[in-house]
Amino acid sequence: MKRKPYPTDLTDGEWDVLQPLLPPPSKRGRPRTVELREIVNALRYMVRSGCAWRSLPHDFPPWPTVQYYFRKWSASGELERIHARLRQQERQRQGREPTPSAASIDSQSAKTTEKGGLEATTRARG
Repeated sequence: MKRKPYPTDLTDGEWDVLQPLLPPPSKRGRPRTVELREIVNALRYMVRSGCAWRSLPHDFPPWPTVQYYFRKWSASGELERIHARLRQQERQRQGREPTPSAASIDSQSAKTTEKGGLEATTRARG
């Protein structure tokens, strides 16, 4: 890394855990010229700061490159696979089962009815 670090950058320990989970370079097409650690650092910066793609600081890889990897990994399921693997590793580190056995749902996020308003809460008496 040839830049001043941001607080959102991966530590060396975090990178050591994450690096083996990232997809290898494709054997077809142009060779990879960007460091994946910098792609992940840029994505972490964006998540934390809430900045737009085009507002990504210039010391990260170009925003279209970061966006390319994000879209590619999202569409292929790589981000979900990496997240699941990291969750399993952390649960095992804590001495728990690798996969959760329960989940909770935020009731304000769950859809409860197709209709709303007065029609859904009152009935005509006949």
